[in-house]
Amino acid sequence: MSFQVTGLGLDKMKLGSPQSFSEVEEVEEVEDQQLLEPEAWRIYMERRNILREFLTLDLSPHLLKRHHARMQLLKKCSYYIEILPKHLALGDQNSLMLPNTMFHLIDPWKFQRMKKVGTAQTKIQLLLLGDLLEQLDHGRAELDTLLESPDPRPFLANWGLVEQQLADLSAVMDSFLAMMVPGRLHIKHRLVSDIGATKIPHIRLMLSTKMPVMFDRKESVAHRDWASLRWFVTVQPTVPEQFELRFKLLEPRTQQECMQCGIIPVAACTFDIHNLLPNRTYKFTVKRAESYTLVYEPWRDSLILQTIPGPPEGLSLSRLDEPSPPLATPSER
Repeated sequence: MSFQVTGLGLDKMKLGSPQSFSEVEEVEEVEDQQLLEPEAWRIYMERRNILREFLTLDLSPHLLKRHHARMQLLKKCSYYIEILPKHLALGDQNSLMLPNTMFHLIDPWKFQRMKKVGTAQTKIQLLLLGDLLEQLDHGRAELDTLLESPDPRPFLANWGLVEQQLADLSAVMDSFLAMMVPGRLHIKHRLVSDIGATKIPHIRLMLSTKMPVMFDRKESVAHRDWASLRWFVTVQPTVPEQFELRFKLLEPRTQQECMQCGIIPVAACTFDIHNLLPNRTYKFTVKRAESYTLVYEPWRDSLILQTIPGPPEGLSLSRLDEPSPPLATPSER
């Protein structure tokens, strides 16, 4: 069965035809062209192509999706102050120029003040990144609506504003990309106290990031009275890291069961917790151990596992002691 479409001179067109929609677009384009003189139509098509190219290359949905993913990752990262010498020649082995040694020269009270500055700067930077990304989303939506407008005359009349919007969005994108990398901390006061005749080194403070610590949800499993936990960092650190693992029994029924919780320091990416209760639900949380240079850590990963039921009296453990898969839960902020 075929359906006829009246109007636009398409009475004989079948909707089932593979060319029907392209024919509709061609007819609409002809109607639009009739609204303009030939020269104005040529200018309109040139400017329309400029806008389409910008939305396809510089502000594509795929690109914005990637930036949103990177933004979510930054919200889960840990932020640290990194102490670096201003001028360090290649091969210079002067111990005063090494970051680890500089900690002994820096005034602890002043450094704590700089950590507060680093925390504030990180929070502001994340807020600004979110605002810039929102501007890009909103700008693309506006331009996309303009591109799909059926009347070419407002498009031409407001082209000056469109050009300014393209320039503004390009500047916003540049600012967003530049701000994705944590920057330098501005030091208002000297951090190094007088050290007598020793030469005071020139230092600079930078904000650095570490990728979030996340549970391996496939390898982390619960058994009858113990749980095997695994976690990872997407970018492996150059030196071994220390972690802090927390566990807690959810919905304890007695005062003694309230003691089923704890904090465990771990120097690896795996740990087995024993002496758990059968057929109960536990919450596990992992993060990096506290560091002297940590300034901001807004997120930590959490996982909920349920131990398998204990065997009835006289029943073998062989089949009951199989691992229990993790329950699907959102990560903790």
